[in-house]
Amino acid sequence: MDDALIPPEPPSPAIVAAAMYARDTAAQSMGIKITDIQPGSAVASMPVRPDMIQGHNTCHGGMIFSLADTAFAYACNSQNQATVAAGCNIEFLKPAFLDDLLTADARQVTLSGRSGIYDVLVSNQHGEIIAVFRGKSAAIKGQVIPQAE
Repeated sequence: MDDALIPPEPPSPAIVAAAMYARDTAAQSMGIKITDIQPGSAVASMPVRPDMIQGHNTCHGGMIFSLADTAFAYACNSQNQATVAAGCNIEFLKPAFLDDLLTADARQVTLSGRSGIYDVLVSNQHGEIIAVFRGKSAAIKGQVIPQAE
């Protein structure tokens, strides 16, 4: 069989995540690390630093949202299809505090055509869920790591 007729294997989720992370200065600046990546899922962690504390002496909700949104992004893009958020929401259940280690666990709920739904649970180092995030994804043209067609 002619090898030119066999489409290339897509890169693994770990390779895709590494390529994304190399360009993801937002996640890097917040101290977010991708700790697990599988097709349709991702886990990210972030330590709560002094510059993330707001006026009520708890972690700013925008920082928690950013962590959840980052895990969502890596889960959506894990199969190398360029994908962006079409919408998302978050419910804050408990506060996070200075020196907490937060973990966001993103899982694909459904994928149909170009649209997907992902749920993200954000928990602290004690396993307490502090926020629940749901994101809707939209696949766009291109790939995270361009491949020959």
